[in-house]
Formats: sequence, C-alpha cells, structure tokens
Amino acid sequence: MFLRRNRKNHRGDSYDYWTLVESVRTSRGPRQRVVATLGKLPGLDPSARAGWEHIGDILDGRAHPADFLNQPAEPPAWAAIDTRGVRVERLRRFGDVFLGLALWRRLKLDAFFNEAIASGREEIPWAAVACILALARFCAPSSELQIADFWYGKTALDDLLAVAPDKVNDDRLYRGLDALLPHKDGLFRHLQKVYGEFFGLTFDLLLYDITSTYFEGQAANNPQAKRGYSRDNRPDCVQVCIALVVTPEGLPLAYEVFDGNRTDVTTVEEMIETMREKYGHERRTWVMDRGMVSEDNLDALREAGASWLVGTPKAMLKRFERELLNQADWTKIATGDVEVKLCAGPACSRETFVLCRSPLRKEKEKAMRGRQDEALARELAKLQAAAAADKRTLRDLGRAERRIGRLFNRYSRAAHLFDVTVESVPDAREPKKQRLKIDVRRKEELSDWAALADGCYLLRTNIEGRDAAELWKTYIGLTQIEDSFRIAKHDLGLRPVFHHSEQRTKAHILVCFLALVMWRTLQHWMATSGLGEAPRKLVEELAEVRSLDVVLPTAAGPELRLRTVSRPEPHLAILLERLGLVLPGKPKPIQNVVEKIASKNQIPQQLEKSTP
Repeated sequence: MFLRRNRKNHRGDSYDYWTLVESVRTSRGPRQRVVATLGKLPGLDPSARAGWEHIGDILDGRAHPADFLNQPAEPPAWAAIDTRGVRVERLRRFGDVFLGLALWRRLKLDAFFNEAIASGREEIPWAAVACILALARFCAPSSELQIADFWYGKTALDDLLAVAPDKVNDDRLYRGLDALLPHKDGLFRHLQKVYGEFFGLTFDLLLYDITSTYFEGQAANNPQAKRGYSRDNRPDCVQVCIALVVTPEGLPLAYEVFDGNRTDVTTVEEMIETMREKYGHERRTWVMDRGMVSEDNLDALREAGASWLVGTPKAMLKRFERELLNQADWTKIATGDVEVKLCAGPACSRETFVLCRSPLRKEKEKAMRGRQDEALARELAKLQAAAAADKRTLRDLGRAERRIGRLFNRYSRAAHLFDVTVESVPDAREPKKQRLKIDVRRKEELSDWAALADGCYLLRTNIEGRDAAELWKTYIGLTQIEDSFRIAKHDLGLRPVFHHSEQRTKAHILVCFLALVMWRTLQHWMATSGLGEAPRKLVEELAEVRSLDVVLPTAAGPELRLRTVSRPEPHLAILLERLGLVLPGKPKPIQNVVEKIASKNQIPQQLEKSTP
C-alpha cells in the first residue's frame, strides 16, 4: 500500500491531491486499486497543511525525512509517513444509512418531528431517535435491543446524526417509541402535503385493504390482541388487524389498527369516517376488494357522497349468466389477457357492473377445482364404504358429521358441488341394531355453472362515464396495496410482533409505516431515474460503501488519522450518479469531526447538499 500524488486542473487552477493505493493480484496480473482519496486536507492547521503538501518532495526524492526530524523543540511543518504502518480502522456501514437519511430529509420528516415534538430536558432530541428507529427498520429490521447493542455502532450514523453510540440504548429507543405515537395523525397530514408537493397527487382516488400481523407470546397486556382470521397462516397466535389506505401510485397515506378478531367488512364505515374527520374532502373514490363489500358499507359511501369501485362476491355472478354466455361486446385489455364488458345494473341504483374474465385464470381455477373435486369425491366414497361396513369409527352420528365437515373445510372449492346426508337406519342383518347410512349426490347443475364461472369475476361501481377497460385498470391498482403488505412483512419486519403492550405495538407499527413510506418513495425515485423498482437490491449494494479511518503513522511519532468514505465500485457509482447522490469525497481529520459533533447536533452540510 502506498501514497500517490495526483494533479488536477479545475477552472484554470491546478492543485495536488493524494490517494492511498494498494497493489493486488488479479487473474490478469498485478493491478493497483485506490483504497481512499486523501486530498489536501483543508481542515488541518496551516503548519500541518504545509507539511502535507511537502510530502511530494519526500516521495520524489528531493528531500530526506531525517532533515526534518531533528527539530524536537517545535512541531514539524510536515510529516514523513511510514507506509509500512499505514492501516485502515473503524469500518462502518455508510452507503445504506446515507441513502436512508437522504430519503428521510427528502420527505421532510426531520423538520416534521423537530417541530412536532417539543424539546425538553432530553439529552438526545426525539427527532433524532425517530430517525434512528426508522433507518434501522429500513436498512436492517431488528429489535430495539439489537439496534442498541449491535446495529447502530456498526454504522456511520454517529457521524451523520452526531449521536454517539453510547447514547443509543434500548431504554432511549423504547421511550422514543412512546414519544412518536401521539403524532401519528399529524404525520398523516404531513405526508399528504409532501406527496402533493413532490408527486402532484390530489387524493381523489384511495385504495383500501386490511391485513393482520401475529404476536410471539400471549400479549396479555394488549386488549386488541385476539385470535381471528390469520393472513399469515398462524391461527394459533393472537393478532391485530391493520387497515391501510394508499394512493394509486402505492404511496402509503394512513392506517388504523383494529382488534385481531375484527372482520374486514366491519372496518370500512369506521375508516371512511376517520378519513373524513381527519382530512375532509368526502367526495372521494374508494377502491376495495370484495371482502369489504356489504350493502351497509355502500349505504355509508352513498351518505358520504363518495364514489366506489369494489369487487363483488362470487355468488353475484349468477345474475349475469346470460352476459357471460354472450360472446359479443367483450373488450380485450391491451396489457394482458383479460377481457371486460360493461353491464347495466338495476335502473333505480344508477350502478354499473363490469364483467371480467381471464383465460389464464380460468385454466388455473379449473385445475384447482378439479383436484379438490376428485379428492373430495374419493374421501366421501371412503366414508360411504366405511359406513356400509359398519366400522366402529362411523357408528356415532355426530362424529361422522364432524368428519364430513372437516372434509368440506379442507376441500372448500368443491364442497358446494356435493350434497351429503347422514342418517341412522336399522341394520338389515340385525333389525334391532342401528347403523349409519351416508348418501352422496353430486349437484350437476352447479358443476356446469362452476365451469362457466371459472376465471370470471365481477366489479361494481357508481362511477359514470368510464369505459370497462379504464375501470378494470383502476381496480387492479389494489395490487399496489397487496405489494405494500408484502414489503412491510417480509422486507421491513412488521411480523411477528414481540411487544406485549397496546401502545408499544401501535408504535412498532408506526415505525414500520415510516419505513414503508421511505421504501415506496425510493421505488418512485428509482423508477424516475431509470433504475427499476427493486429497493432491497439497491440498499444491499449501497451497504458495501463504508466509512473508514485511514491511519498514517508519521516518523515523528504521532499518527495522522483521517476519516473518509470508500470509493464505490463502478457499477455502484453509476447508480449513485443516476440518483443524484454525491458521497462525501474529502477526508476529514478526526479532531474536526469531533468538534463538529460536539458543537452541532444535525446532519452535516455535505449530506444536505447531496440530498435530491
């Protein structure tokens, strides 16, 4: 490893800077790789700066280190570096937290929390604690204890946020959760304003859906933690339900937490009222899945003067059997294999229905139903044979009915196609003895209808003046909210919940919501920069950019320690350039960094300039 002097001309001025270079062996022979760019160190005092600029004389052989070392009475004007002792220390994750901090500032969340949470006697501002919690959830989802004991100390956030690692402990992070929760509604209003400024959104169209997240443990101190329908296939655990409202672009706008046994359809009216009270503007268009639909909910939407576009239960398709059989007037969606058709609703309701069918979905549903049909018929035949043989396991009427019920639950797609009756009849061989008789009848008329309805679904709306294709594209936007649930659970660690109190659980969900906002904003940022929509890959790549200390031992004895950022790989440098992010390029002497941290509790100006 060695130092190399470089000369650069910029706007007519010529200056020298230094790079730390090491020789490495590659498959194509020895190569030289730049470890760090050291620069001219403008932060040093004048005498040290002059000494640094004269290192070139030593490297070029025009001066000898001994000529300058025999002056013990006063500090040398320059220092000779022993290249054999040059080393790198204090490697910290920089790139991913730098990106997260840029997003935090882009969304003006630092300004919001600084204004929302009044300062008191706390040593670390709660706005900084909120930033640490959200960045940890965004970069490396983990518990508060994990953040304090391991994660924070391995990042460069102590330099970027001016919060020393020994000040970040689990107690402060838990109290930070408590400080954040009361400002949830204000955060929603802030996001609405920021989205409007950055993306020009009007919030006339909102997507609504609900999911659940389960607890590890009993959560005895949380009255909302109850058993219910689990979207995570964990019916053995208590859970809470989370209702989320997003824009058609997938940007999270608001959420509410409900009891774990709350059914989807009962949350709609409350959520509509909540959005009306907090944000006004009642005349919105709500897009919801069929699990949210009930006549009471539609009445509530009518009273609010809102429009809606909702899915309908499968049973309502039966009313449009004639339209399904009619092969005319279908419109094929240009971007897929879906065909749609407008159908008029009842004249008094002024509603419109949209018939949708997909050949690919039809084949899938036909295969799934066919497998369940065959399996259920086979199991019912076994029960019939066992009842005819008078096996001991089928002598009890209630027990036989429960077995049939379990089969219907296991093969739910085919259960409605069979009619099964169980009765107790005299045994032909022993008239005084009773045995069970099981009759199984296949409903052929329903089988024909099921084959016709495979791959078809129905939408319902009171929106006027839209064609079928436009309505379908609006409804399919619900995939955005489903993707938000997947991101929150898999990438941001929403589940499982380890907190046992109601307030801490809600605060945990709020931090996950903040991380989701940052994630979705990054997706749009990447999309507009032509980088696709895979934030996790970008965050993982940027995590390879490290903050490090370059230690340069001098011949005079003291060591020169410089804090700098590693140079990203070429492909990563291209990504940063496309995003408009500029990494700090000049090394900084440690004493200057310490002075800045002690005197200024905010993000360095370099980051502020690089934030888009």
